[in-house]
Amino acid sequence: MRILIIEDDPKISAFIEKGFRQTGYAVDVAVDGEEGLLLARQGVYDAVVADLMLPKLDGLEMIERLRTQKINTPVLILSAKRTVDDRIRGLQAGGDDYMVKPFSFSELLVRIQTLLRRTSHAREESMFLEAEGLRLDRARRTVERDGDVIELQPKEFSLLEFLMRNAGRVVTKTSILENVYDYHFDPQTNVVDVLVCRLRRQVDQPFDEKLIHTVRGAGYVFKKK
Repeated sequence: MRILIIEDDPKISAFIEKGFRQTGYAVDVAVDGEEGLLLARQGVYDAVVADLMLPKLDGLEMIERLRTQKINTPVLILSAKRTVDDRIRGLQAGGDDYMVKPFSFSELLVRIQTLLRRTSHAREESMFLEAEGLRLDRARRTVERDGDVIELQPKEFSLLEFLMRNAGRVVTKTSILENVYDYHFDPQTNVVDVLVCRLRRQVDQPFDEKLIHTVRGAGYVFKKK
């Protein structure tokens, strides 16, 4: 899953970005309302965390423009404005939730996950990935296979999600680095091979049917053999 953070305070944005990345999310950061609007229009984000007091374009107007353009990505407003009227204005502009600074990241994470579950009713099929008895819940970040719960680390979950979303198609190591690690360069390590090996131990090793396969010289593919 990919989160967009729109925040002009570098310390706050870095704190939020680090928390989401450690939890396994891909993250992009915008430092003003115009940049945030431009990125959000791309429609590739599962949720947005946005401040209200932003340079160039304030948060309320940015959210209103998104909604006018029929972009329904969930938006959690994170603002130092704390009055009831501020909250009402934020929600009326099209925000889906409102948190006041200072805040704890653990609460922010839970609220984002709750937003994703809430909005999944309108697009339930996109919140769940299923194949050969394997079920992945993108909002709750849980995995089951044949009814057994599989405990995955954040990067293992993100890799499995990426493989399942591309089921039947070969994914390269470069694409895994970009989509799972958010690297736009090759760190010249075997980090992908190690992660795939860890995921196989969890998802494939205990079961007869193997789903994650190596395509020599190309990458990996998720499919029934």
